[in-house]
Amino acid sequence: MEKIRMTTPLVEMDGDEMTRILWRMIKEELLEPFVELKCEYYDLGLEHRDATRDQVTMDAALANKKYGVSVKCATITPNAQRMTEYSLHEMWKSPNGTIRAVLDGTVFRAPILIDCIKPVVKNWKKPITIARHAYGDVYRGTEFRIPGPGKAELLFTGADGAELRETVYDFECPGILQGTYNKDTSIASFARSCFNYALATKQDLWFSTKDTISKKYDHTFKDIFAEIFEAEYKEAFAAAGIEYFYTLIDDAVARVIRSEGGFIWACKNYDGDVMSDMVSTAFGSLAMMTSVLVSPDGCYEYEAAHGTVTRHYYRYLKGEATSTNPMATIFAWTGALAKRGEMDGSAELQEFAKTLEAACLETLESGVMTKDLCGLAEGITPTPVTSGEFIKAIRKNLEAKLGA
Repeated sequence: MEKIRMTTPLVEMDGDEMTRILWRMIKEELLEPFVELKCEYYDLGLEHRDATRDQVTMDAALANKKYGVSVKCATITPNAQRMTEYSLHEMWKSPNGTIRAVLDGTVFRAPILIDCIKPVVKNWKKPITIARHAYGDVYRGTEFRIPGPGKAELLFTGADGAELRETVYDFECPGILQGTYNKDTSIASFARSCFNYALATKQDLWFSTKDTISKKYDHTFKDIFAEIFEAEYKEAFAAAGIEYFYTLIDDAVARVIRSEGGFIWACKNYDGDVMSDMVSTAFGSLAMMTSVLVSPDGCYEYEAAHGTVTRHYYRYLKGEATSTNPMATIFAWTGALAKRGEMDGSAELQEFAKTLEAACLETLESGVMTKDLCGLAEGITPTPVTSGEFIKAIRKNLEAKLGA
């Protein structure tokens, strides 16, 4: 078959460890034989980020704004151990945090469902989509160790020179201190993205924070959501027959566990990071959750919701067989290709993305799956395979569907 041609580049952001290995396999087996990929490539592997003093991350984010669509491999956010392991010049911030700050978008994460794997929470019948605010909080925070006794203060100096000052704590011993921030404009963008996504998908929207404890920070999120909903979305929600409501996050967790699913759960940045892992695991696997960052000006970044699978990577380096699930990474590519096709008016590219997703799901439904899913399958006898074998099985199904 003749390869499908692309007219506008995708921004391709390569990553780290085992997901970087899967990235190459996916391109070689499932994409390049069928699509004449047109990508602007950025290496976000930790070594290259360090060599460029993390400028490559900013360059990739700006390229996303230029071209509108990107696809990203999972990357390492270094800690003290990684500083030593990779001999880094600096403990670079999360590349996801940098990209999300540039795009000022909202991350929507939803599970990939198949009939033979039932959610651990038995009453969940429909997907639960996590809408994660993608700006600020601990991901852009400032922190340091307190060496000994002393006063920690929170100080703001206005443009007019006026000061606001509060004592954080009078330390009587060593400790830790962290400052986090957010912006009304970003919170408003988050709110509108969530309301628009709920209307587009005809799903109820839940939002939760801990405003009873965080009476300024979290309460501001609650207030901005309420103001925008009342002024701009209340009538549209009523006409669509869907609901928006706010509740405390501890109550939201209880409601989520008791629900049937089928709604969007909007969370602040850190809450969304944690809750999306919980939801994806309860639906089957961390590797079975899609993630897309949507900016207010219509830019999209697709990625897997999980990390770099370090444990499997070191086994791979020893020459041992690995059974890493590539599904979310494949769906990052299909999501990006479909969106690129939509923006460029390429029905052929959109159809290819849809066909590849169908080939993935049919491969799983046939019982061919990675080890993380085998113990969860019901009604079939699963066949555990390595990562490479799984991708090759998907290719076989894909070729059959394409008549290649």
